[in-house]
Amino acid sequence: MPKISEIFSFPALSREEWDVICDFDGTITPFDVTDAVLENFASPEWEDVEQSWMAGELTARQCMEKQICLLDVPVRRLDDFLDAIPLTEGFREFADFCRATRLNLLVISDGMDYVIRRVLTRHQLADLPVVANRLCVRGEGHYSLKFPHGANGCPSGVCKCKVAGSGGKKILLIGDGHSDCCLAGRAAFTLAKQGLALQRHCEDRHYPYLPYVDFFDIVPRFEPLTAYKQGK
Repeated sequence: MPKISEIFSFPALSREEWDVICDFDGTITPFDVTDAVLENFASPEWEDVEQSWMAGELTARQCMEKQICLLDVPVRRLDDFLDAIPLTEGFREFADFCRATRLNLLVISDGMDYVIRRVLTRHQLADLPVVANRLCVRGEGHYSLKFPHGANGCPSGVCKCKVAGSGGKKILLIGDGHSDCCLAGRAAFTLAKQGLALQRHCEDRHYPYLPYVDFFDIVPRFEPLTAYKQGK
């Protein structure tokens, strides 16, 4: 199984040929922020919708569409909640590393764009590109979702394979859950959060991957890039 250092040290490859695709919920953050928003501000029916999705009766897109309509929270109160969301340990350092080495880091998530941008901005990371479902305010305290990055036949609101493949670059995926599994099949390498669905998926299908706990595990695996940059 190749290591990240082996992939990036191959002489024919340059950083410009790679996209680092990073999930948000449970990856950049230590827990699923969408679920936390629903737990705090949606009517209890959101859990029934979740069970229908888990039973295979709804797609992920249908599930989220129904759940977001159950939110009842003023925007200012939602903002206060989001401003208290922490980042996974080491992510800020990893983002700084990518910026310093000119490695293209993109956030592609099946979550909500407003939520992601609010959290990243709070942590001085507003410059990171974000692709996610569009959260729309329907009235004071009520919301809906739009899916500008969906695709026919894809059960997710954001078709990560379609979005990530549009740039024509090699993909290094960092993620944790079900929404990342399809893209793992196209990625040259995956970093999968230890003990969760993406790791099990990569193991079952023998995809090249390494597990991680937090981004302090990840940053040292990219250190050969620093030497590569200095040597150019």
